[in-house]
Amino acid sequence: MRPPRDSAGFTLIELLVVMAIIGILASIGIPMLLQTPIKAKEAALRENLFTFRSCLDQYKADKGRYPESLEVLVQEKYIRKIPIDPFTKSADSWELVFEEPSSADTASEEPPGVIDVRSSSTEVALDGTPYNTW
Repeated sequence: MRPPRDSAGFTLIELLVVMAIIGILASIGIPMLLQTPIKAKEAALRENLFTFRSCLDQYKADKGRYPESLEVLVQEKYIRKIPIDPFTKSADSWELVFEEPSSADTASEEPPGVIDVRSSSTEVALDGTPYNTW
């Protein structure tokens, strides 16, 4: 006669099934976690570019011309400080796009104004587009 079996624990098969399920879930979740910092940097870059562009538009609406540099936006209190590019980690690395001088502007000798700002990063975003084209 066998003594009655104590069934208080798990069998080896049950433990292997649970470990397999945990492994499958981890293999799905880890790649998503690895992209999270990149997505956060992309969101910060989008927000910085949006802020720059809206400040440039506000300056143009108020003054009738675009600013000569980004520092003018800070001096005129359109923005507190020049934000840091999250990919180059520098506030001085922004790529400025200047307006094309027209024949009327060349007579007034005003310097061309900044009409757009882009990241100078050469990296490519998760969607496949370069950051310097945003």
